[in-house]
Amino acid sequence: MAITVPGVKVELDVPVEMRDGTILRADVYRPEEPGTYPVLLIRIPYDKTQAENVIYAHPSWYARQGYIVVCQDTRGRYRSDGEFYPFKYEAQDGYDTVEWCGRLEGSTGKVGMFGASYGGATQLLAAIERPPSLGTLIPSVTASQYYEGWTYNQGAFALGFALSWALSLGINVAQKRGDDAAAAAFGASFAASLALDWSLPLDDIPALNNQDTHFFNDWVAHPTYDDYWKQWSIDEDYSRIEVPVLHVAGWYDVFLTGSVRNFAGLRARAGTEHARANQRLLIGPWYHIPWQVLGDAGGELATPYAFDEWQVEWFDRQLKADPVAGADPAVRLYILREGKWRNFDDWPPIDSTPTEFYLHSGGRANSLFGDGTLDQSHPENEIPDVYTYDPAAPHPGVGGHSCCFENVAPMGPADQFSREVNNGVLVYTSAPLSSPTWLIGDVSAALYAATTAVDTDFAVRLCVVDASGASTNLQEGIVRARYRDSLSNPSLVEPNEIYRYEITLGPIGAKLAPGERIRIQITSNDFPQWDRNLNTGGSPGSEGLASAVVSTQAIYHDSEHPSSISLPIWRASD
Repeated sequence: MAITVPGVKVELDVPVEMRDGTILRADVYRPEEPGTYPVLLIRIPYDKTQAENVIYAHPSWYARQGYIVVCQDTRGRYRSDGEFYPFKYEAQDGYDTVEWCGRLEGSTGKVGMFGASYGGATQLLAAIERPPSLGTLIPSVTASQYYEGWTYNQGAFALGFALSWALSLGINVAQKRGDDAAAAAFGASFAASLALDWSLPLDDIPALNNQDTHFFNDWVAHPTYDDYWKQWSIDEDYSRIEVPVLHVAGWYDVFLTGSVRNFAGLRARAGTEHARANQRLLIGPWYHIPWQVLGDAGGELATPYAFDEWQVEWFDRQLKADPVAGADPAVRLYILREGKWRNFDDWPPIDSTPTEFYLHSGGRANSLFGDGTLDQSHPENEIPDVYTYDPAAPHPGVGGHSCCFENVAPMGPADQFSREVNNGVLVYTSAPLSSPTWLIGDVSAALYAATTAVDTDFAVRLCVVDASGASTNLQEGIVRARYRDSLSNPSLVEPNEIYRYEITLGPIGAKLAPGERIRIQITSNDFPQWDRNLNTGGSPGSEGLASAVVSTQAIYHDSEHPSSISLPIWRASD
């Protein structure tokens, strides 16, 4: 039964028939005032009754802004019929639902979609099918594909997110079967997922090795970018999308890189000139869910309430009036550690300069007490830094870009002291900055490294060290050695041979103050954000801890092997 809201009419569990006869159900919120209105559609697997209210205003609020709002349970979830399998049906079900919305009584025939995370995936997958009634999208904190940047990152399995998300999805699958015991077990396992991250092998975790979450084992069974993943990849062909899109991301969101990639890809390659000219990017001081305002990023302009208003402004321009090209900035960023919004013409900003900072040491960069330094001078004759990596005793990551709640995965900025005091973590720190420095753009690292194993990981974290000496993470990335050249065709490494590894850390937008220092950490794990590489070269899903091999790693920084991190230096004009 729906709550009574003045000025809004509500219809619950309205059946929507898909092309194969499956019935999905939606709640429909309408303005009481007679007339025709555009439709806003949100399709989620997290209960249409809630309509991602943890992020957005209630659908009745959007209805009072002059919209018919349709909130639908995706296939196999909550009140909708059919089988649930992540991503599998969202393109065709999205198309069918958009066209149903366009024909709704009182609809103008124009449909906009919104939603976060998986609710962003349902939008983009629907858009690639080109439903005629679709006018615009606002996908928030979502990815460009579901292999790289969702389930894996440069070959490493996104364990903290994937495991906890699968457990949370299992709760409703069991509920729909009427199995209270299984639903309760999933809930308890979800709450304890940080402990379950230590379970091996990954394809035989008791809490997930069952009929309700069999898709988790499918993710583990497809560790390369193969046809299983390509069938759902948005970025395989951006020309399929032909509508304006407002892309919304957070600086500490797990899908930040994918959101930015969607903006850049659609701005360059969307299917129409109108769509290419009407791509917008908004990045705020948030991590995944809810719109957690981070650090110094306070104030009304960074709150969820402000975002709801921005969302309605976008829909008003795209669905109620003739859009004016160039009426708003292409890119709007909340600059961390500065506490203000800035507008830009593109991503990365055209006046942002990739600048190499090189690693240096006397061979003892181990921990923050070591001799590792970072500057713009090219290294000459320097000896490598050496550390060991034991998969049975990883150095847990603190903070980061995982998902979706802090109690189940490392998220957001955090003091790095507990990580940086370990000799298995190499630390390189710059001299204090002499002037304000803005880092706005994409961060990447190039490491020259050798290992005694046939496969291993190299993980890099970018941090800022404040005047008190506290180190806080800004971005991080990882590469699994076998995936150094290809995500589809991995190849093992020769022990003790030096290879060049390129590691994507992702977008950043932060101001560093005079006296602060730039720091990077290098080690061979960032657990449990990513799974542990057992260093064997074997199947990443089927091996247990008894198979693990301790490896010795060397990071080179000399004239022939200039390991570095590329930082985007932006020059402020104000």
